Amino acid sequence: MDATATATPFSTLIRVASHAQHTEAETSTFMSDLLGGRLGVDAYTRYTEQLWFVYRALEGASESLRGNPVAGPFIRRELERTPELERDLRHLRGAGWRTGLEPLPATAAYAARVEECARDWPGGFVAHHYTRYLGDLSGGQIIRDRAEKTWGFARKGDGVRFYVFEGIANPAAFKRSYRELLDRVAADDLEKQRIIDECKRAFDFNGAVFRELGAQFPLSA
Repeated sequence: MDATATATPFSTLIRVASHAQHTEAETSTFMSDLLGGRLGVDAYTRYTEQLWFVYRALEGASESLRGNPVAGPFIRRELERTPELERDLRHLRGAGWRTGLEPLPATAAYAARVEECARDWPGGFVAHHYTRYLGDLSGGQIIRDRAEKTWGFARKGDGVRFYVFEGIANPAAFKRSYRELLDRVAADDLEKQRIIDECKRAFDFNGAVFRELGAQFPLSA
């Protein structure tokens, strides 16, 4: 990073640098078909299953990182999604929802990378944390709204609990405070660039998951 880049808030740098990958992931064929109401609830269920594997990896490491100077400030209990995902999966798949639950190859690779960063590189963990949670608080609400309208889930009820952050009264204010944390992250310019690169990689992992889901649920089906 040069001197000009240093003067730009890190939250802006990371958002701008990952914009192309972000757009590619969220406009994937699978997500476009899902949001367009052209896929059935089975596709939504399979997507929710993949999220569970990723968040189990992300939040399974949270406690061990809580005291870390780089990752620790980002660990917030009101963000935790695993319990809500499990409630949604119980609604979608029944009481034995864990039976036969398998990650797609892309999901397994994604979760493994999250676990690797959590274990060996707190800055990389921050990249994955940012990519997931700020996305859930923003674009995730579009998915919730579509799921409620398309498949008849109760508003903010079982089936879409993952997208409901009951501990966050003002999402806009929370996102501002999160970006302020990014701007103060305990990292030098070289490490910040590495975090940006890992953020791009996180979006690429998401894109790979969407491609595999798209192969499972082609629109022609």
